[in-house]
Amino acid sequence: MITVEKFREDYLKKLATKSGKPIEETSNWDKYHALASLTREYLTNEWIETNERYNERDVKQVYYFSMEFLTGRFLLRNLQCQNLTEIVREALEGLDFDLDEIASVEKDQGLGNGGLGRLAACFLDSMAALSIPGHGCGIRYKYGLFEQKIVDGYQVEFPDKWLQNRNVWEIKKADRAVEVHFGGNVRMEEYGGKTRFVHENYNTVIAVPYDTPVAGYHNGTVNTLRLWSAESTRRDFDFHSFSSGDYAEAFKQKYDVESISQVLYPNDSYDEGRKLRLKQEYFFVSAGIQGIMNTFKRTEKDLYTLYDYVAIHINDTHPSLAIAEMMRILMDRDGMGWDEAWNITTKVMSYTNHTIMSEALEQWSVDLFKELLPRIYMIVEEINRRFCEELLQKGYGEQKISDMAIISNGMIRMAYLAIVGSYSVNGVAKLHTEILKHRELKNFYELYPSKFNNKTNGITHRRWLLNANPNLAELLDDTIGERWLSDTMELRKMLNYVNDEKILARIDAVKQINKNQLADYIEEELGIIIDRNSIYDVQAKRLHEYKRQTLNILHIMHLYNSLLDNPDLDIPSRTFIFAAKAAPSYHMAKQTIKLINSVADKINNDERVKDKLKVVFLPNYGVSLAEILIPAADISEQISTTTKEASGTGNMKFMMNGAVTIATKDGANIEILNEVGDDNIFIFGLTDDQVYKLYSEQTFDSLSCYESDLRIKRVVDQLVDGTYHDNLDEFRIIRESLLYNDEFFVLEDFNAYVAAQDRIGRAYMDQTRWLKMALTNIACSGIFSSDRTIQEYAAGIWSVDRVMK
Repeated sequence: MITVEKFREDYLKKLATKSGKPIEETSNWDKYHALASLTREYLTNEWIETNERYNERDVKQVYYFSMEFLTGRFLLRNLQCQNLTEIVREALEGLDFDLDEIASVEKDQGLGNGGLGRLAACFLDSMAALSIPGHGCGIRYKYGLFEQKIVDGYQVEFPDKWLQNRNVWEIKKADRAVEVHFGGNVRMEEYGGKTRFVHENYNTVIAVPYDTPVAGYHNGTVNTLRLWSAESTRRDFDFHSFSSGDYAEAFKQKYDVESISQVLYPNDSYDEGRKLRLKQEYFFVSAGIQGIMNTFKRTEKDLYTLYDYVAIHINDTHPSLAIAEMMRILMDRDGMGWDEAWNITTKVMSYTNHTIMSEALEQWSVDLFKELLPRIYMIVEEINRRFCEELLQKGYGEQKISDMAIISNGMIRMAYLAIVGSYSVNGVAKLHTEILKHRELKNFYELYPSKFNNKTNGITHRRWLLNANPNLAELLDDTIGERWLSDTMELRKMLNYVNDEKILARIDAVKQINKNQLADYIEEELGIIIDRNSIYDVQAKRLHEYKRQTLNILHIMHLYNSLLDNPDLDIPSRTFIFAAKAAPSYHMAKQTIKLINSVADKINNDERVKDKLKVVFLPNYGVSLAEILIPAADISEQISTTTKEASGTGNMKFMMNGAVTIATKDGANIEILNEVGDDNIFIFGLTDDQVYKLYSEQTFDSLSCYESDLRIKRVVDQLVDGTYHDNLDEFRIIRESLLYNDEFFVLEDFNAYVAAQDRIGRAYMDQTRWLKMALTNIACSGIFSSDRTIQEYAAGIWSVDRVMK
């Protein structure tokens, strides 16, 4: 039992040994380093016990392969999971230390870009909280995607040095390192009456695992996030080259190897970038599969029963090479024949499809693939040959076989490899899954109907409500008790209080506290003073044309025009807040950020609109910023073009914190609508059938929208008439796209969006009605907990059981 006194004693010892300083000279970093180290030590026994429990009970374990894991900060989460937060807070206050100030020193781990990584982190949290034996497998990037700064309105990328001051939470497991091979050639030889494939003349990379504990909530379960780091086989550098004066060559191999785990998503707009991405994907897949197989071999169980003990999940297409790598190991290392290896592999692998966007359905050129991964290419080629033969035997025609082939027109289609090599293929929202089954992957669904299923995404309420919004969590505890922490469907009991004035007043007070905190942050970071009683309208997500930040900013421009035309316009004060990163090579997205900032600069400095309208762009969006932003939001912008967003999880986080959603009928927005009802969400825009009709008939004419609607014409012309930039060509690319290539129907949905925003304004002016809407959203959000999602994966895909302490 850890008491306040015991913790304070342990902490002072740790602070002294870690810092080597007298207590009065220690910095906040010293205090954080000592506190995090001690917290991890407290977790370690349960971590060891958890692994022993899994092994002793011979349970099936899940390995969740993902290129991204956006975990956020660990310190407060891990204290909370061990029920130590208040003990530690009190102990530190006795030393005149502030826990929140110390915790703020921790940097977000730079292991992801957006929703994919945040979802993976939520899933790890839920698996641990539910005592499901499940672990993450990814890459230990030295640098994250990038640190975003706004300079003169433009996004500028800087290295995200999240490891600069070490990662207290990880443990290096050098004794579990494995070799990963690239390049070389493959020769065939006869051995014992069998043909054997020998990979030789390859380049070797050492994959070293770093393990991070993932604690469950108050349950003694601690699972593992294993991240792989690339190291050279040479310990340091080529001393001969260095001694000869060739300093660049001396370090070249070391740096070439280490580049594999250097940065998340290198720019793939050039050949070397594409090659590095493919290297990354094979690197962590090969290392992860080898690690799993080595662990399994140590159990001395029959390899033919592997699928009874191991489930490998492929999170989007990036880890699809796991299928070919598993085949390679079973055949080349363990001596199995093709049919035996394929039977095992296809009973171990399952796959989640996260998108229908063609750019995200990865393809690799055969030439690049064959050069970099010659043995893996041979296996993929054979998988493809056998698959096409199966289709031919089923009577499929030549064109349909070509359409479904894994290898076609010189390209390898990774999503198709994942489908053919997995026993389960799931979408992440009901609409998304139906689109996969009946449109995008229709041929595969007809071939393998039993493989396809839906598992709507979810979020961990422990981070996104309990951690991020403690005042709301306290209100819930006081009103409905604490059972919602273990069963989020208990939140529906809040509907009993929808007409309770005292509860509505408390919800209002909690929201205002959060809005004040965000306003303080905006003033401190950006020097912008906003109206704390205004509608906080938030769009926080990756910058992409289909997510339609452009639609949002065009409406703001329209609203600004309306206020200039009629200064006495009776509308509530509004603060529009954007947070988004654009891919470094995505010019249109980066120009959209510039447009947002130019509009913000114009509006925020115009005395004529006073405090009725403000626009804010928050740089460097990540988990920790989201934890400040989301609890403060009044409006959640989920306005992607219908059919383009697979699910979304930001929509769920905002909803759970009492924001009301403005949305298209896309992704999980439909399921939110079904939960809260028409009166508690603002739906607008084209339906999926209408979108597909416009695409198929090619009847949409954005130019006619522009020419026939003065409001649209005015805002589109303002992009190039000097209103927002002295350089008339600065935003011409956006205008040209809207008028001549509006593939995401921004102008078609403009009027419906403006009308929905008008409805928001009227609703907000009736504060009692608004608070009832906020309460209803909170109460109906429980279905979107990732605990529910993971229980569905565990029962419906992985066939794993909870393993309680």
